[in-house]
Amino acid sequence: MVPPVQTSIPITDNRLTGAIPSSLSRLLSLSVLDLSKNLLTGSIPPGIGALSRLQILNLSSNSLKFSIPAQLGDLDSLVDLDLSNNSLSGLIPEDLSGLRNLQRMVLGNNGLTGLLPVNLFRSPSLLQVIVLRNNSFTGELPEVIWSISGLNLLDISHNNFTTELPNFASYDNATAAVLDISGNKFYGSLTTVLRRFSSMNLSENYFEGSVPDFVLGNTSLGTNCLQNVSNQRTLTDCVSFYGERGLSFDNFGPPAPESGKSNSNRNRIILAAVLGGAGFIMLLTLFLLLVLRVRTRRRVSHRGIDVGPVCAETTPPSPGLAINFSSLGDLFTYQQLLQATGDFTEANLIKHGHSGDLFKGILESGLPVVIKRVDLQSIKKEVYLSELDFFNRFTHTRLVPLLGHCLEKENEKFLVYKYMPNGDLLSSLYRKINSETDGLQSLDWITRLKIAIGAAEGLSYLHHECTPPIVHRDVRASSILLDDKFEVRLGSLSEVCLQEDDGRQNGITRLLQLPRSSSEQGSSDSSTALCAYDVFCFGTVLLGLVTGKLDMNASSETEMKEWLEQTLPYISIYDKELVTKILDPSLLVDEDLLEEVWAMAIVAGSCLNLKPSRRPLMRYILKALENPLRVVREDHSSSARLRTTSSRGSWNTALFGSWRRSSSDIAASTTRAEGGADHTSSHKHHSKEIFIFPEPPPQETERLPS
Repeated sequence: MVPPVQTSIPITDNRLTGAIPSSLSRLLSLSVLDLSKNLLTGSIPPGIGALSRLQILNLSSNSLKFSIPAQLGDLDSLVDLDLSNNSLSGLIPEDLSGLRNLQRMVLGNNGLTGLLPVNLFRSPSLLQVIVLRNNSFTGELPEVIWSISGLNLLDISHNNFTTELPNFASYDNATAAVLDISGNKFYGSLTTVLRRFSSMNLSENYFEGSVPDFVLGNTSLGTNCLQNVSNQRTLTDCVSFYGERGLSFDNFGPPAPESGKSNSNRNRIILAAVLGGAGFIMLLTLFLLLVLRVRTRRRVSHRGIDVGPVCAETTPPSPGLAINFSSLGDLFTYQQLLQATGDFTEANLIKHGHSGDLFKGILESGLPVVIKRVDLQSIKKEVYLSELDFFNRFTHTRLVPLLGHCLEKENEKFLVYKYMPNGDLLSSLYRKINSETDGLQSLDWITRLKIAIGAAEGLSYLHHECTPPIVHRDVRASSILLDDKFEVRLGSLSEVCLQEDDGRQNGITRLLQLPRSSSEQGSSDSSTALCAYDVFCFGTVLLGLVTGKLDMNASSETEMKEWLEQTLPYISIYDKELVTKILDPSLLVDEDLLEEVWAMAIVAGSCLNLKPSRRPLMRYILKALENPLRVVREDHSSSARLRTTSSRGSWNTALFGSWRRSSSDIAASTTRAEGGADHTSSHKHHSKEIFIFPEPPPQETERLPS
């Protein structure tokens, strides 16, 4: 007796478990295979591709994994393919373009990734339904999909497609067609290709421009960049999105003209309201600028010490600025970064930074990198944009190299930096000799001086070679990164502030400028006053290199202030031996090296002057660190004291006028130290004397103003 031919297996909505048996490939007469709504696991058997008579394949709503087998493209008779609601991953195989009779392709709610194959869809095509929603597809949507005449449902929502809509008239007779492209990164104008759809969800994209008449009706337009439509994205979001692609945003365009005839009285009312509102906004803006001006005139640092003004906020790129991303290294994919960091595991976490989490990673090429993950749900978008804008404009050997970026995810952005084998200065000052002992080995003095000079070179570049000057705003030991040869690369660049000098201020800024009560107030908006904040912070780093206490940056304000009050009295330009009382015990230095330590301590003291206007400029700090013995091997006797009272036109006022610390500046900070310690009268005298620095070379002085 001949067994009946099996043509249909509809085993749906049961509790079948395990893998799909590969023996199904033997049922060559099978036309329907429906195993949907079960608990099946494992992969899709490639042998199913041998069922040449199969017309319906429905494996939806299971727990199938891995990729779609390319052999399914051999199903010439297939009309309906539904693999939705599984855990399938990988790319869609290009072989599926061989499904010439396919009418329904439903692959939604999986983990499919990558670009859609260019030849996946053909024209002419029999496709009526295409559902790819809730996957991780990227790149452009094949343009041929818009010209499929019989298409009545296209749902590609919640992916990462990013492209413009084609501008051609599609099949207007398909008036029942439904379109859902929400939750992607479509941008540009709404074009005539949308005419054919009677119901559309275009929300959560980046469309710009006006809304044409044929789009109005049963259409969702929220969370875009469209003109005269409610619930749109912010200007910052739209500008940054278009800027990342080298495009300019239309700033929501001009307001739409009022249709029909307007009553003249109504026009007058509207005009009066607009003018009144504009006047109110202008007054409010002036008031806010005045408040900000007052707030930024002076700033008390996190040390509890007045260090002069700094920028109130990180300066973001201007709204019309288009960042040139081609100059910002390689464009990495999210998958590459996942692979490099092992899915951003805790084991690869370096630290939680204020502008993002830092992870160590190894690229496929074997190159070690540091990857910063910026969570836009907790960190302002302007933070990473400002850093990208900085790297777009400035480059220097003393800045940490940016190797690339990844901006494809909506709520997470990634910056990729060169890995620094010796970490940062804070972690490198003392290191374990080996893993078997608890002993620590500290950096020798030559290396410490090398690091100080390298950091000064980086800050000098920011302050004096960039236009306008740049304030780092986060100078500390943990921001000074070290490569394998202990060469410095400045990091923590997300806080940089671009500061224009007084000559560049606009009229409103000058109008709101408050009068100064004295020349020593230190509240100027000039680059010198702002950069003085960096100088003060750099002084704490220099003092930490001398004393071995670099971790004071992380201490409380009270602890920092007490440390400075107890340490600074031991720095005198007249007594070298005093500095040995605060010297890092792990440092072994001879007489010559002790002079260099002494010189660095003197430079640190001048950086820590309480009056911002009397702190030295970074370029002079750099010269002193490069020639430390000249700081201390000068005649500091009566001629030195005479220089302190010389006219303002003298050499030391013009060049090193800010390199002094008067007794009135430090009296408050030394009272406790002098009263609570057993100091000699000589020490008390020296602690209140003025720091003087060596005369510069003649050619340097000749270029100075009188």
